[in-house]
Amino acid sequence: MNGTAADMLAQGIADAIFSGEFAPGTRLDEQQLAQRFSVSRTPVREALRQLANTGLIDVKPRRGAFVTRISPEQLEEMFVAMGELEATCARLASLSMSPTERRRLQAFHEKMGDVARSGNAMAFAEANHAFHTMIYGGAHNVVLAEMTAAMRRRLMPYRRAQFLLEGRPMRSHAEHGVVVAAIVQGNAREAHDAMLHHVTLVEASFEELCAEREIAPVAAL
Repeated sequence: MNGTAADMLAQGIADAIFSGEFAPGTRLDEQQLAQRFSVSRTPVREALRQLANTGLIDVKPRRGAFVTRISPEQLEEMFVAMGELEATCARLASLSMSPTERRRLQAFHEKMGDVARSGNAMAFAEANHAFHTMIYGGAHNVVLAEMTAAMRRRLMPYRRAQFLLEGRPMRSHAEHGVVVAAIVQGNAREAHDAMLHHVTLVEASFEELCAEREIAPVAAL
C-alpha cells in the first residue's frame, strides 16, 4: 500500500471516529483495523501515525492508539489560531503574489466550481487542500507557510468532515471566491477579513455537522 492509500486509510478511520463508531477513549487495535480494511498492519501503523500528528488519536507507548478526548474549548482555540494564520497568509499573498500566481489561483478556483457542483465531498476536500496551499505559498514567507501547514495538519480531519454537510462544498467555493477576488485585486485588508470569515464558517459547519448527527463536537473527537 503506497502513501496515497495510507492517506485513504487514515481518512477511513477518521470517518469512523466522526460517525461515532469509535468513541473518545476507544482503543484502536491494529489487527482489527487491518482486518476491517483488508490490509496488512504496516499501512495501519502509517495511518495511525498520520492521525496522531493531527491530534485526532493519541498513541501511548506499550498501550496502543486511542481516540483522543478533546474539549470544545481546545478545538475552538485551534480554529482561532488557524483562522489568524490563514488570514495572514491571504493578506501577504495579496501583496506578494506575482501576476502569474494570481492567474493560476483564479483559474484553479474556477475549476473547483465543477468539483463543488459534482457533489463529491472528498474530491472537493482534496482540491480545497491544494487551494489553501497555493495561498500559503503565495505569501512568500516560508516560516509562516510551515506554521500554517502544521496547524492545518492538526485540523485536517475536522476540516474534511465539514464537507459532508449538505451543500457545504458550494458554500465553501463561494467563500473562496471572495478571498480570490481580494487577492487578485491586491486588497490586503479584504483578503485578510475574507479568509478569517471563511475559517470561522468552517468551524461553524463542523459544529453543524455534529448537531445534525446528534453528537457533540467533543464526542466526535
